Amino acid sequence: MSIYIHKSHNVSVLLYHIVCPAKYRKVVLSDEVDKVLKDICVDISIRYEMHFVEIGTDNDHVHFLVQSVPTYSPTKIVRTIKSITAREIFRRVPSVKKDLWGGEFWTDGYYINTVSKRGNEDVVRQYVKKQGEGDYKQLHYMQLKLF
Repeated sequence: MSIYIHKSHNVSVLLYHIVCPAKYRKVVLSDEVDKVLKDICVDISIRYEMHFVEIGTDNDHVHFLVQSVPTYSPTKIVRTIKSITAREIFRRVPSVKKDLWGGEFWTDGYYINTVSKRGNEDVVRQYVKKQGEGDYKQLHYMQLKLF
């Protein structure tokens, strides 16, 4: 669940839905990689002001629902997540590096969207949580009632 983050001069609830595909859209997100990825994200939460509300994997891409502070730009958040997770996955699960012959874990691109605490957080949370399971393969525009 997202929380209000109180700093000395602001209070914020900034939520981002981030989707990062694996390089070449290779199917590399096994159960082992999924567990390692989530452990790395716990470490990122401790070191940086980023809270992973939900993480969902689906074979060749990952959905993150991340809460952070206003001092981190969305680009910095994505860059931090992608660089640390890639380095650590390659270190902890060396077989993945052999599958990705170019030496990179993530594609260069990503998808990011802001999520409203009062609007559609629960819809996106369930979508991210249920990645790879039956009816949650596709998030339809009509489910995202913004206002």
